Amino acid sequence: MDQTRLTTYSHGGGCACKLGIAELAEVLEHLPASPPDERVLLGLESPDDAGVVRVSDDLALVQTVDFFTPIVDDPYDWGRIAAVNALSDVYAMGGVPVSALNLVAWPRALDFALLGRVLEGGRDACTEAGVSVVGGHSVDDPEPKFGLAVTGTVHPERFVTKTTAHAGADLVLSKPLGMGIITHSIKEGTAPESLVRTAVAIMGTLNRAASEAMLEVGVQAATDVTGFGLLGHLAQMLGGRMDAEIRFEDVPVIPEAFELAAGGTLPGGSARNRDATAPLVDSGVITENEVAVLYDAQTSGGLLMAVAPGRTDDLLRAMEKRGAVGAVVGRLGAGSGRIKVVRE
Repeated sequence: MDQTRLTTYSHGGGCACKLGIAELAEVLEHLPASPPDERVLLGLESPDDAGVVRVSDDLALVQTVDFFTPIVDDPYDWGRIAAVNALSDVYAMGGVPVSALNLVAWPRALDFALLGRVLEGGRDACTEAGVSVVGGHSVDDPEPKFGLAVTGTVHPERFVTKTTAHAGADLVLSKPLGMGIITHSIKEGTAPESLVRTAVAIMGTLNRAASEAMLEVGVQAATDVTGFGLLGHLAQMLGGRMDAEIRFEDVPVIPEAFELAAGGTLPGGSARNRDATAPLVDSGVITENEVAVLYDAQTSGGLLMAVAPGRTDDLLRAMEKRGAVGAVVGRLGAGSGRIKVVRE
């Protein structure tokens, strides 16, 4: 059996290898405005988890792309996680993913049988989601990378965005935090096998159930929690229009992440998240390793949904009915984009 450790080929694992919030903002400042197009319902002028383009009066396409370096050492698991992560952007918009294209960067010196397993993992995740993989593209690259370009469908008047929440809404999170810290320990070779299995299972779980539940009940806004961490993605949700209170003890976290963070196991992406978001955050009531988890760069994280308080219980029940678990982690209020972390 091949013992190749894929994470040793990666400068940073999973979504932690993304450009940071501040870096992307600097890049987008130099991007010229796109010509007006009435078909584009959501594009670069108001960035979200995916773009939305109208095709007809009752049909729009949801389009997204996501790929990253090895997040775990098993090639099948990496392929599955990368595919699930890419599909999540469509689920966050309330869309139904339909088709996908493979995106591959692979060094010729690395066994192509491993790449076959990566593609197999991605294909199986897509099959579970009811998505057809219809093609792809590959390049020779010293550093392996894999992901998908995904197309989904949604009604032009019913897609969900990240910045349309109202003060008073509850915040519901559908997956626990700690993936960035744990996968960094995988890269360092210090993660126990049981912890690896736990992380792989969480990252490899589709956000379809949470998406279907939020569509059944109706939410005000949603986003998936990935490379910018819980606080970074929440700051985007606030859009400078509201404040948020996060009840730390209600935030689901893989417990081992706290110990790893206390020992200094932190991905670079998490540090960049803190640098970008800390001026907006009051987190004085929690410890340093607890703070680290809230900034942690997630890969294939859960959906963060803003729901009217009168419908929160309905959302949790709808998720449970589909085998998903939701946690109410905080509430939105009037304000200007600040986040306060409280401990009850």
